[in-house]
Amino acid sequence: MIIIMKTKSTPEEVTRVQQKLESLGFGIHLSQGVERAIIGAIGGDKSKLDIERLNSLPGVERVVHVLEPYKLVSRSLHPQSTLVQAGSASFGANQIMVIAGPCAIEDYSALLEVAHGVKKAGANLLRGGSYKPRTSPYSFQGHGLEGLKMLASAGQTVGLPVVTEVMDTRDVELVTEYADILQIGARNAQNFPLLKEVGQTGRPILLKRGMNCTIEDWLLSAEYIAAAGNQQIILTERGIRTFETYTRNTLDLSAIPAVHKLSHLPVIVDPSHATGNAELVPTLAKAAVAAGADGLMIEVHHNPEAAWCDGRQSLTIAAFQELMAELQPVAQAIGRSIGAGTFAHPKEKAL
Repeated sequence: MIIIMKTKSTPEEVTRVQQKLESLGFGIHLSQGVERAIIGAIGGDKSKLDIERLNSLPGVERVVHVLEPYKLVSRSLHPQSTLVQAGSASFGANQIMVIAGPCAIEDYSALLEVAHGVKKAGANLLRGGSYKPRTSPYSFQGHGLEGLKMLASAGQTVGLPVVTEVMDTRDVELVTEYADILQIGARNAQNFPLLKEVGQTGRPILLKRGMNCTIEDWLLSAEYIAAAGNQQIILTERGIRTFETYTRNTLDLSAIPAVHKLSHLPVIVDPSHATGNAELVPTLAKAAVAAGADGLMIEVHHNPEAAWCDGRQSLTIAAFQELMAELQPVAQAIGRSIGAGTFAHPKEKAL
């Protein structure tokens, strides 16, 4: 439930309400706005709670029951949008963040080439897979610890925070040592032990939507992370599985405004995994920005034809640079900015 305090309620009145709820076993989440405080009460013994008496406490304006099954990530409980900070990157602000890099880390020189390229184009964060969930057990599974070291080094060299996936509860502590953001992939979106574990790290979590997850399923997965003590969550729409076979998945752009309505968490879009086709990525990236996405996650490879993983959906460095220039006017049209650089169209530079 939510206890909405009056605009002129005092800190002492807010504390008294909190203490009352805590005495009944409720977990407390306090949202202190500019004009008023909102107290979220999670769990507790509702049989011992007298709503009328709670309503009559000094400073209380009204008590509202939260109907959504997800509480901590609900906008009802937390009306103000959450900003998720990772190094110099901030998700949920006016500036649209861009995460770019290869699907899998192959070798250090190639990773560094991509890192320099995406940084020059204006990317805010570097991505790269050290542990790769693959459908076939015979496919390349990633370099593990060595990949983490390469990613962290490349990020430090070019000055970008890094994002990488963690797949197993046993690897969470290790990945946390090297990554600025921990990614939970689509296949693990409902791996509840893993969600609980990353919720205890204090690191920002990039939570991809499961390929078969409804929006409610997705937000309930985020609730697992939040309930473990971490509300630094970036929701990532990466397409869902439908009967369509032309694209790898079907990108649900309607999820962007829907999630913004239902939750206070930032939402970004991964058009690379959604389409599985590099030719379609730029168009859907622009559509995602126009629809209000707080960020993009784009796969970039120095030589996609020779990529060990997902080369077909990866942009070349030149194509990524061109896309970043094309995204700028789209962002400006809706009153936002994108990326971290000054964007001149590659073709204009030759003039």
